[in-house]
Amino acid sequence: MTADFFRQLHHIDKDITLAINSIHCPASDFIWGIFSDREIWFVLYAIVAVFLFRNLGWKRALISIAAIVLTIVCCDQLANFTKAFFERLRPCCDGEMMSRGLRQLEGCGHKIEYGFYSAHAANSMGFAVGSYLAFRNDRTRKYGIYGICIILWAVLVGLSRVFVGKHFFGDVMVGFAVGAAVAAVLSLIAGKVIKLLK
Repeated sequence: MTADFFRQLHHIDKDITLAINSIHCPASDFIWGIFSDREIWFVLYAIVAVFLFRNLGWKRALISIAAIVLTIVCCDQLANFTKAFFERLRPCCDGEMMSRGLRQLEGCGHKIEYGFYSAHAANSMGFAVGSYLAFRNDRTRKYGIYGICIILWAVLVGLSRVFVGKHFFGDVMVGFAVGAAVAAVLSLIAGKVIKLLK
């Protein structure tokens, strides 16, 4: 019963992944390639760090940044564990997905051919939630617009992994959940440490 349920769920996930992956044009392919490139976003991380120092002061900013960095490390390490444990192939390593017309915008050259869950999705959502909650330690301003924009950015980064053929839709959704949960817990701890500074 349980095995049948998960097989059915995986079949639905494949259909959703192929439906998303098939939406394309040259302009969108270029945009999804940018969102999928981890290194491009280092500038964004640096800008957010600068504003954290500016708005929170160096002590609160250092604690907040440490929580964000730890979030990303935890998400990465947990992703490595789950990939090895579940051994769920990436779409680009799945013969059925390739035969059904999966489009690859990036090569599938990974040391790990398994993809559950997406570390890209977890890291981006972890950064988004963690940085938003860090800014909330500044009670003099409202950060609603930042929160909306950074969460939207994280969603686009995660979905880009489906568009480039590296992850199933389910890998990305679980990655979002893990990233948000880890960020929330570590941000809560960071917030308690910050209160001790007062």
